Amino acid sequence: MDPNTVKSTLSNLAFGNVMAAAARDYQKELLSQDKAQASSSINQEVDLDELMDDPELEKLHADRIAALKKEAEKREALVKQRHGEYREITEGDFLGEVTSSEKVICQFYHQEFYRCKIMDKHLKSLAPRHLDAKFIKLDAENAPFFVAKLGVKTLPCVILFRKGIAVDRLVGFQDLGGKDDFTTKALEVLLIKKGIISEKKEVADDEDDEYHENRYRTVRSSSNPDSDSE
Repeated sequence: MDPNTVKSTLSNLAFGNVMAAAARDYQKELLSQDKAQASSSINQEVDLDELMDDPELEKLHADRIAALKKEAEKREALVKQRHGEYREITEGDFLGEVTSSEKVICQFYHQEFYRCKIMDKHLKSLAPRHLDAKFIKLDAENAPFFVAKLGVKTLPCVILFRKGIAVDRLVGFQDLGGKDDFTTKALEVLLIKKGIISEKKEVADDEDDEYHENRYRTVRSSSNPDSDSE
């Protein structure tokens, strides 16, 4: 046989052996990766199960549920006291209204005064957003006793009550720039500064809390399909 032919044949055989060895090594690598992924998946499942059985996490979840329930009960009680709406009362109702809630915002107004109507618009907008305070209004012409008793001289006059005691007031628009075009937000900020309403938590934060709460429940349900839902 020609020496060159023999050399070529041996070279081809050597190359073939190298390729076969490489193929075997590649297959081993794939199997090794598959085993690693399977092991990681098992570990993740174990970690998730351990997480769901974590007493601290269970306590956080229970505390969150209790806080939400307490907040819902508080809101329900305030709604029964007619918080969340802006409404007119009579002089005969005045004492009962301002003493039955911890925080009350009452506008003394006159039906014909344009600025009283502007204040009406803003208070009506704020009432549903701030259940922690009661929003009411009283026709000054029909409440001479309390107009005199509280020293109401300029309208609109918004008096702020805490536990039945007048603690502050807004006279006209002097604390709002003295102009008619102030915004509802400006009035809201002023009332927050005076401590009669609380700063409103942004809707996005509320939605974020709800998202995390629902996500927690979904994880619990998926990790234990035989358990009852919350």
